Amino acid sequence: MTKPLIVGALAFGLLLAGCSSSTTQPEQYSGFLGDYSQLKPATSASGAPVLRWTSPGLDLSRYDSVLVERPQFYPKPQPSAQVSQQTLDQIATYLQQTMQRELNGQMKVVQQPGANTLVLRSAISSVDVSPEGLKPYEVIPIALVVAAASTAAGTRDENTSIYVEMQALDAASNKVVAQVVRKGSGLQLENTSTQLSLKDLQPVLDVWAKDAHNFHP
Repeated sequence: MTKPLIVGALAFGLLLAGCSSSTTQPEQYSGFLGDYSQLKPATSASGAPVLRWTSPGLDLSRYDSVLVERPQFYPKPQPSAQVSQQTLDQIATYLQQTMQRELNGQMKVVQQPGANTLVLRSAISSVDVSPEGLKPYEVIPIALVVAAASTAAGTRDENTSIYVEMQALDAASNKVVAQVVRKGSGLQLENTSTQLSLKDLQPVLDVWAKDAHNFHP
């Protein structure tokens, strides 16, 4: 293979590696929901692509209260120098609080379920920090070499992503009435030495909570 073809193939491969789907892929399912076979592509109230299932005939008006359980991490994460356990705990706490804030008023937020309570249970299945994909102008031989060098040196911007799997349960019957799996992109980190903080993912968590408020079967 000639040198130009090698460079072209490398550029194409790096482009593919830099492209990420806006929805959770089947191989990324955590197992928290158990059955993913009924999930279908849908669009959230904010316009984001999600995977969703709702029980036929679901009527949210029959629920007068909601219990938002503290999100769990599933599977259990391994903290790193870039993603600390403290940050993970803050993310879980904030997601619960912002969901409660958005749903309060629409339904009474309770700490113990009653006969007409909807229980929201969620698992954060991944908090991911990965190198930024190549930009179009970088797919030329010289810029490609520079981009590859910056990635190897750890100076390239880092993308942040968070994945969640949620289910809503009827408290009286304990039956699942809705499920959603979604992915969100947070703010970029400057490089591999930059620690992830709650504020980097807050915008995503706020959108998720607003979507829960505006959810319609």
